[in-house]
Amino acid sequence: MIDSPRSAAVKRVAGLKQKRARSETGLALLEGPQVVREVLAHAPESVTEVFFTSEAFGRFPDLAAAADAAGVQVELASEEALAAMADTRTPQGVVAVARQTPVRLRDAVPPGARLVVVLDEVQDPGNAGTIIRAADAAGADSVILTGASVDPYNPKVVRSTTGSLFHLRIATGASLADALAVVREAGLAVLAADMGGEPLPSLGAALAAPTAWLFGNEAHGLSKPARALADRTVAVPLYGPAESLNLATAAAVCLYASAFAQRA
Repeated sequence: MIDSPRSAAVKRVAGLKQKRARSETGLALLEGPQVVREVLAHAPESVTEVFFTSEAFGRFPDLAAAADAAGVQVELASEEALAAMADTRTPQGVVAVARQTPVRLRDAVPPGARLVVVLDEVQDPGNAGTIIRAADAAGADSVILTGASVDPYNPKVVRSTTGSLFHLRIATGASLADALAVVREAGLAVLAADMGGEPLPSLGAALAAPTAWLFGNEAHGLSKPARALADRTVAVPLYGPAESLNLATAAAVCLYASAFAQRA
């Protein structure tokens, strides 16, 4: 039982809340039963440790069994020690450490890919995580985050994906020009989401083609040079008096428009 919030193990895990520690170690902090369940199901080889409070160990026997089956070290921690590791104010009693598993840019778009997401300067962790989750749900093949975007292994991003981070190819650190060159080489058209673009419903059958959706910063959207790199700019129309849509909501609409058209 790890019972001291000041123990070396707690400090080591808690340090992964900081990008510097994640970059130096190549590790990530995973918090909550759903995220831990998904990584043990889809990337068990990446998990190095799982920590439970005594109460959570009894409440989530499937997680303990999955960790044991994967040969992952399982440790018990006091409520205070686990709270010090966790990134949330009210942790759910389960924390894991896993190796980051990004793919190289040239491997991000597999042969036959039909739906890819490119995030350029998306900096809000909640938005980035929700878009990754929506991309997974819409059947996307991969998500590419340019170098100016948030770290996808930021604990808030990880939680927002609810495990989808481990279902998709995730590439990071590329320039936008390089990312779009890779998707074009794979035969995908680039559609940029922008409020000044043509209405999404007007694209019709074009949405059925292999597509890379480009989404920009929450506050200022895509820059003019970024928009110029796209084949078309597309807007989600507003039929009610709402001033705008949240980035993640608009991204979900665009991704599902493509998913519906590709499966029609």
